[in-house]
Amino acid sequence: MRILAVGDSYLGVPTFEQGLARLARRHELELLQLDESRRFVPVTDAERALREYAGDPDEIVDRMAGVEVLVVHGAPVTDKVLAASADLELVGCARGGPVNVDVAAAKARGIAVATTPGKNAEAVADQALAFMIMLARRFTTAQRFLLEGGRLAGTFDGAAFFGHDLGGLTAGLVGFGHVGRAVARRTAAFGMRTLVYDPFVRVEDPHAEQVGELAELLARVNVVSLHTRATAETESMVDAGFLAAMRPHAYLVNTARESLVDEAALDAALASGRLAGAALDVVRQAAGAPHPLLRHDNVVITPHIGGATYETLLRGATMIAEAIEAFAARRDHATRANT
Repeated sequence: MRILAVGDSYLGVPTFEQGLARLARRHELELLQLDESRRFVPVTDAERALREYAGDPDEIVDRMAGVEVLVVHGAPVTDKVLAASADLELVGCARGGPVNVDVAAAKARGIAVATTPGKNAEAVADQALAFMIMLARRFTTAQRFLLEGGRLAGTFDGAAFFGHDLGGLTAGLVGFGHVGRAVARRTAAFGMRTLVYDPFVRVEDPHAEQVGELAELLARVNVVSLHTRATAETESMVDAGFLAAMRPHAYLVNTARESLVDEAALDAALASGRLAGAALDVVRQAAGAPHPLLRHDNVVITPHIGGATYETLLRGATMIAEAIEAFAARRDHATRANT
């Protein structure tokens, strides 16, 4: 098969080359690094529906002749890209959801779309646990003390920054997909009890206990960690009512999506002292800098780096390679069956 892998500034050609190396022994592999300075102006409704993309689809169109498998991370895969090769059978998108791919157009053309669900689960779970440690041990408060010129004068001055061990605390996970399960393994290793609320799955995990109602989870846990999808139903689910239902002096961790949190309500809960702290890898765009929530010394914000590890990138490319191999095997089997 002829495979074109398109790298971007996040998952570049070198990582695709490494992750897809196994395919190069049996297939024709071409690599393209996007010129992200080229501007793409969406014209159709379908193009405007694409999200989280980088680069100009015309740059891909120019390389599509004869391509049977297109592999991307953040490149925009429009209907024009799909139509540029009559031989195209598969689009591999090395991310959890193909938000930058016109999936409807691919389906209409009989082109399969493969993704890499869970590729970043280990990295995001690491970050969620790190956030819990930072909040429970009041690291941000201690660091701000030093940044503002504070100095320890004696052996026991650390008494001003007493926090909590994770062992003995109860974590509450809202959502129990790939990331949630990885977090549960980590919280168990730290001696935490873990409750889960997810109405869409049956939790059968030795590290977690499922509860039937969100309100029950909020009332019982010391740390609420969000691991649910961004949908119309979950928009601003962490609102004033949600925060009021949480156990007093609990912590909030969000490594999922910024749309889940009503930041004005969170700001008010922090200002009132009801919450002991919050850690967010994703926030809504604020008009100025720094982000308004950073006025609280018990808040951690990182710039959407949950999945930003070299291992995650390579895992994504490797998972796509496995999907392509499985697709090729099915195609070969179907060909033999029809001869």
